[in-house]
Amino acid sequence: MLHSEGAGDRLAGDLLGERARLTPDAEALVVVDTGARLSYRELDQRAVRCALAWRGLGLEPDDRVAILAHNRVEYVEAFFAAPKAGIVLVTLGTRLTARELAEILADAGALAVLYDGALGEVVDELRNLEDGPAVVEHWIALDAPRAADDLPYAELVAAVEPSGFEPTPRALDDLHCLLYTSGTTGTPKGVMIPHRQVIWNGYNTACGWQLRADDVSPIFTPLYHAGGLMAFLVPIVTIGGRIVLHGGFDAAEVWRTIEAEGCTVVLGVPTIWKMLMEAPEFPEVDLSRVRWLISGGAPLPEYIAEAYRARGVEFLQGFGMTEVGVNCFAMTVDDSRRKPGSIGKPMMFTEVRLVDDDGADVAVGQVGEMLFRGPHVSRGYWNRPEATAEALDADGWFHSGDAARRDEDGFVYVAGRTKDMIISGGVNIYPAEIEAQLLRHSAVQDAAVVGVPDEQWGEVGVAFVVARAEVTDGAGALDESVLVEHLQGRLARYKVPKIYRWRDELPRTAYGKVVKGILRDEYLAEGGAS
Repeated sequence: MLHSEGAGDRLAGDLLGERARLTPDAEALVVVDTGARLSYRELDQRAVRCALAWRGLGLEPDDRVAILAHNRVEYVEAFFAAPKAGIVLVTLGTRLTARELAEILADAGALAVLYDGALGEVVDELRNLEDGPAVVEHWIALDAPRAADDLPYAELVAAVEPSGFEPTPRALDDLHCLLYTSGTTGTPKGVMIPHRQVIWNGYNTACGWQLRADDVSPIFTPLYHAGGLMAFLVPIVTIGGRIVLHGGFDAAEVWRTIEAEGCTVVLGVPTIWKMLMEAPEFPEVDLSRVRWLISGGAPLPEYIAEAYRARGVEFLQGFGMTEVGVNCFAMTVDDSRRKPGSIGKPMMFTEVRLVDDDGADVAVGQVGEMLFRGPHVSRGYWNRPEATAEALDADGWFHSGDAARRDEDGFVYVAGRTKDMIISGGVNIYPAEIEAQLLRHSAVQDAAVVGVPDEQWGEVGVAFVVARAEVTDGAGALDESVLVEHLQGRLARYKVPKIYRWRDELPRTAYGKVVKGILRDEYLAEGGAS
């Protein structure tokens, strides 16, 4: 790969180094598990040592280094060390099996793996696979080594001399990391995240969401996910605020730290907001310093938003995806009140089109597929030229597969995934629109709608509903006629689901998205009986 040697390109990837240069003494990171508190200077020096340790192992620019770990300070170091050393960081999901991890490591061609001692058993299993990741040359232990030849991370970084360090020159389109998609719809694909995408995400989120240097944000979502890294780790570092890093999610711990650290902006997914709402700390925790909360990953049930408003805090809705950046839209608190259900307007210099099946722009109020273009769009998929060409067209538009509509004021509303669209009697039906109305019913706690085959209509909608405990009958279910009546007053008759199923909970990914394939398979396994 060719690299530009210009000064602007040389600094393009080193976001942490630039922030440390501007505000070295500002507090950057609080690590909940250890109590460590690091300034930007201290955090940057740790990242420099990590980069030098990789260089000392003979790793070269564009080599891939993988990390398999829960949230910890070394994860943050590795993420910011990657652009300093010219390394491409590969983040590995902590819930994946050894075989899934082996496939990703082989696909990425990772030469080194940093691993967390808490995940030692899956590391052992991974290395013992007959067709395991032979490409890996260095296993680096963040805790006690699992094997005699494994390299202790602490010793590697302690042995280097950081003074006089110079970051590796990088071009804006060089890769910062490979983030593998969840794989809920097939084999995971490595999304190629260039430096320009990371930096633009930081700038535009800081501006669009009006972040401030005195903002404090907790991270309790996993750092292996784009949401954990890019919202709000990168934006908060960009603006010079403070991150409070949790090792994982624990509702009581999150509420304690939000209060103790004076957190001001907090990101979560609906599942997490529900667990936090149901925690015993919720009614009494001091939320006076919270400016707003933001929910992403899936639609937020209205009853949850109402519970937080009763505590005096407002919710904003967000939208993004790994391939085009996790923050593509923005809105003010006033906007969130005026435009319930909206994800806001596209951020500055973020081009968004809504198009029909022929690629023509749809009219205001009509649903179309969202296309994105701008510096926040990824380079496509690693080792997948066909998939890249299918998603990223010749004019630079990324075809998201998400359907949405735009109102007369330019605010966008997500209708759902185009692949989830139901075609019933030749008419397109978008599940997210139905789900949003189901969630407005006071008796509904959670809901998802999927399409299933039907002899008469081609497809019909099946609504999977979780009823709120206090309103269920003895059988734990609502009378479906109540929901039908509710929907018929709000949706065209053809959109109202024909079939209803009751569940204790909906299957969700680690980041809160409903796994609709499980629901569809569950219904079909019943024989499709209504």
